[in-house]
Amino acid sequence: MPKPADNLRDAVERTVDATIGSAERGRSAAQGALDDLVDSVEELRKGAEERLARGRRSMAEAIEGRRPATSDDIKELRAELRAIGRRLDKIEERLPKKRTSGSASKRSGSTSKPSGGSTKRGSKS
Repeated sequence: MPKPADNLRDAVERTVDATIGSAERGRSAAQGALDDLVDSVEELRKGAEERLARGRRSMAEAIEGRRPATSDDIKELRAELRAIGRRLDKIEERLPKKRTSGSASKRSGSTSKPSGGSTKRGSKS
């Protein structure tokens, strides 16, 4: 017949084993939950970074469209306007000259002006 001390020892060992097993299961469940939390936080971080990058790009585009012209921008525009003026002068030179009829001038009382290019076109301001 087993002694009461042996019975007590067996009971304590079973209790310890059950407690250790329960703690291991709890630890495993906690580790799984923590891993899930880390994955969720990582997904949130990536999404936030993507939204921030999109926001920065759209802000940069909005600012670029509204920034004032620089002196280089103005120089480029002036050069382009001069080139357009020269092209327009050449086109106007190729156009047929206007004919003036003496009777039309007498009836309206107006005088005809020569049709030449503007002398301001192409000059520096």
